Amino acid sequence: MHNTETRQLALNAVLAAMCAALGYLSLDFGNLKITFESVPILIGALLFGGLDGAAIGAVGTLIYQLLRYGITVTTPLWILPYVLCGLVVGVYARRHDFQLSQWQVIFIVVLAELMVTGINTLALIVDAKIFGYYTPTLITGALLLRLVLCVGKALVYAFILPPLLTQLRKSIIKA
Repeated sequence: MHNTETRQLALNAVLAAMCAALGYLSLDFGNLKITFESVPILIGALLFGGLDGAAIGAVGTLIYQLLRYGITVTTPLWILPYVLCGLVVGVYARRHDFQLSQWQVIFIVVLAELMVTGINTLALIVDAKIFGYYTPTLITGALLLRLVLCVGKALVYAFILPPLLTQLRKSIIKA
């Protein structure tokens, strides 16, 4: 394995661990969860592409799910949004040769966070129906707040990520 591939693999492992830790340290308010676990997934996807982003999302979220909830029939549904987030963002970044403008970063990060929120909402519905805690207000009661939080986080990420990625690229090249 080449030195660059080893560094990339090591960085992916660190990002997956960060994803798991950030997921575990989330703030839960019923069906509203404030988490920053997608940041390492976005970083990996924007640096290395879709497969790396998806792998970071899969491993990081799986570890978090195992630590926090164990394995249930719906565990794959809770992992899926973050795998797709990494895949979609990474494919978009690779398609633009990893040279995204601020507006492109805003676009793809907001789209990814909306996708994560949407799929997580569907996972919540399925989980609630399977385990018998579903009520219509479970979903509609916090949906607007979930969407506002989602877009707010995405905008913050979109402005923080470009300078962070610039520094990470410099560090990767120097190492």
